[in-house]
Amino acid sequence: MAKYLIVSNSYQLLRITADRVAYIASDGSYSTLRLIGGEEHIFSFLSVFEKLIEQQLQEEAGIFIRVGRSLIINSCYIYSINLTKQELTLSDLKFPDKFVLQVSKEALKSLKSVIEI
Repeated sequence: MAKYLIVSNSYQLLRITADRVAYIASDGSYSTLRLIGGEEHIFSFLSVFEKLIEQQLQEEAGIFIRVGRSLIINSCYIYSINLTKQELTLSDLKFPDKFVLQVSKEALKSLKSVIEI
């Protein structure tokens, strides 16, 4: 049985499986949770997501990787890393759209070295 990530604030509760999460990006004091299919939800700081992922998903939490200061990605969806363009593309057969994210060159280099192992 799949484990669920439960995220809530005073207005909303979201219960989703790990494979539905494409990425979480911080934007100022809030974070946008982006799901497969493009659905977005806004919650609080990125560090809160890190703790929730570790606590609630346990062994499944390993698929999530922090990339730089403002991004957590589902590593299952890494499609390409382009250092020259400073782009990270997330994609999979499960969703037709690609998420193209602008990421610092240093963060992409670190991610690339982790993936290549």
